Amino acid sequence: MRRKAASKRVTLTDQRFNDEIIYRLINAVMIDGKKSVATRVVYDAMDIIGEKSEEAPIDVFHKAMSNISPVVEVRGKRVGGATYQIPMEVRAERRVALALRWLKKYSESRSGKSMAIRLASEILDASNNQG
Repeated sequence: MRRKAASKRVTLTDQRFNDEIIYRLINAVMIDGKKSVATRVVYDAMDIIGEKSEEAPIDVFHKAMSNISPVVEVRGKRVGGATYQIPMEVRAERRVALALRWLKKYSESRSGKSMAIRLASEILDASNNQG
């Protein structure tokens, strides 16, 4: 017998923008539980985005997230003895999680001085469909 489905946790919002996805980005950037350092990195990146673009940094970030979020992914489906790759639509929660994971990964691999500069550059590139 299956047990009941786990209930979803309430996601908190960040202090400056009052946004859930920014809060999740801070948690994704965080290393070794140093949330204050991760918060400073993300907010510095948002300040850099605000300086480099004419738009509000939160709007640029949400545009970047919509550009890098996957719509379809292939999943393995076993039929008989063979495994087929079947394209499936990505759930909204997973879409955001993948986008944040990729944003962090490619920001870390960029060349630049600080993580804030690299993160800001990656977000700006993603919002312009370049990253």
